[in-house]
Amino acid sequence: MKAILETQRLSLREMTKDDFPALCKILQDTEVMYAYEHAFSDEEVAEWLDKNLTRYEKDGFGLWAVVLKETGEMIGQCGLTLQNADDKEVLEVGYLFQKAFWHKGYATEAAIACKNYAFQVLGAKEVYSIIRDNNLASQNVAKRNGMKVCGKIVKHYYNMDMPHLLFKTEKNCITIDN
Repeated sequence: MKAILETQRLSLREMTKDDFPALCKILQDTEVMYAYEHAFSDEEVAEWLDKNLTRYEKDGFGLWAVVLKETGEMIGQCGLTLQNADDKEVLEVGYLFQKAFWHKGYATEAAIACKNYAFQVLGAKEVYSIIRDNNLASQNVAKRNGMKVCGKIVKHYYNMDMPHLLFKTEKNCITIDN
């Protein structure tokens, strides 16, 4: 397991095949996966995990396991992926957490750390989050991560057209909380 970064309460590391049960707790929860319109099957979870393992090798990054330092439990995933947005490849901060760990600031803490990693380690000039238009909680995380809406796209997934908002921040962008 390759450690990537740490925050005050969290450690982010590459996932391994051993993380399959913890990933199932996230991806197979209907409430967690509402923006995807379905909870994943075992096969879909395995594909998701394999896709991230491939990303680590190909891109040097992907969605990472978010581990609570206090207990060692994998409570979510957060990281960086290359995504297509309006026919442009963008670097995205993405996040999904077990429902039991919602509303505790973990997603924001991990997302900010991943954004900073993108700027400081990968040398990115801009970072996006692509969020379903009905996913207000994730939109709020993006806003707390200094991002603003910069566009809209429609993704076709699970035999449906799903409107998404594009959130973006730039490396030298300063945000002021009101």
